[in-house]
Amino acid sequence: PQDKKYRDEPTRLEIGDGNTFREFTTLNTGTAQGGGVTRIGDDNWFMAYSHVAQDCVVGSHAIFANNAHVAGHCHVGDWVILGGFTGVHQFVRIGAHAMTGGGTILFQDVPPYVTAVGNPAKPYGINNVGLKRRGFSDEAINAIKRAYRTLYRRGLALAEARAELAAASAAIPEVGALVRFIDESERGLVR
Repeated sequence: PQDKKYRDEPTRLEIGDGNTFREFTTLNTGTAQGGGVTRIGDDNWFMAYSHVAQDCVVGSHAIFANNAHVAGHCHVGDWVILGGFTGVHQFVRIGAHAMTGGGTILFQDVPPYVTAVGNPAKPYGINNVGLKRRGFSDEAINAIKRAYRTLYRRGLALAEARAELAAASAAIPEVGALVRFIDESERGLVR
């Protein structure tokens, strides 16, 4: 691993099936302090010069565009798309079906379904096209849009928005995933 504290401890890199690694992609093994394993799921596409650092967990079906770099201890969910030259700070979590625009710098977590853009990153709507491509129903997409407006457009404090989303999550499982992500966030959300 790229870790100055590394002293020959047994660490590893686990890579699932069907992944594509293009030119000069780098992946680091885990560290003893971070659990010892970096995990890559199935059917991901890592374009040229992309990087995954130590102790990261990458789900399945993700796309890392050219020069997308993820620092150590990050979690990247299923179906995430990282635009070219995206930089992700250590310990950041990116929820399933999220997306970043080119040149995005992430210092905080990106909730599921959200598109984040900029340096530093700001929310820029939901990954509507990606959700449609993956077969989300119109009802689910509309519920995700309402949840996005609650979280980002109504001027609510995070605790207030979370409470409203929790009430809506009983009927829509996709909103429940968003609430769980908020509850597990340690770095705070891109807002």
